[in-house]
Amino acid sequence: MEGGGGTPREILEESQSGCSLPTGLGANGLKKSSWGFFLTGIVGGTLVAVYAVATPFLTPALRKICLPFVPATTKQIANVVKMLHCRRGSLVDIGSGDGRVVIAAAKEGFTAVGYELNPWLVWYSRYRAWQEGVQDSAKFYISDLWKVTFSQYTNVVVFGVPQMMPQLEEKLELELKDDARVIACRFPFPRWTPDHVTGEGVDTVWAYDLSTLRGRRP
Repeated sequence: MEGGGGTPREILEESQSGCSLPTGLGANGLKKSSWGFFLTGIVGGTLVAVYAVATPFLTPALRKICLPFVPATTKQIANVVKMLHCRRGSLVDIGSGDGRVVIAAAKEGFTAVGYELNPWLVWYSRYRAWQEGVQDSAKFYISDLWKVTFSQYTNVVVFGVPQMMPQLEEKLELELKDDARVIACRFPFPRWTPDHVTGEGVDTVWAYDLSTLRGRRP
């Protein structure tokens, strides 16, 4: 009857036709949406973490001259220490990696410094120096070796690669004083004649005294 208080026919028909959204489906949708946001957050956080960790290792590889991190062997470190026998003064390790050469030199009484581009390795090196009790004489800095001046050091250690040795040779010859000694590991300098050589294979170490290098010139 028109004007009565009953339910309008349109609403009644829509309700009976089953076209309205069930309450249970809406709740499931919300749960799925929440899980979606949660999983997205996990994946996003993981990618950020991987990027933060990997970038310091991958960035040097994008440079024109790359100095990769390859840990020094026990024999290599022993040969470096042998070349430092009777030497005094400050020491620098160019591309110090995980700090083992700097720490070994500090234990021998040197004031030793390491320059390394990878911040994770620098922080680890500082921790290792503290663990070994030489944190006061073994220091580590985040820096590109090409932006550092080495004139204040009398002992220089480098684990280089062939591509960088000619350019580094010129840089050190320009900056170092006559009483400096350069110790090259794994690869020798291309034009310098070493004063001392020890070890064999990958453990070979070459020592160059700047005074004799300059004295050989006409």
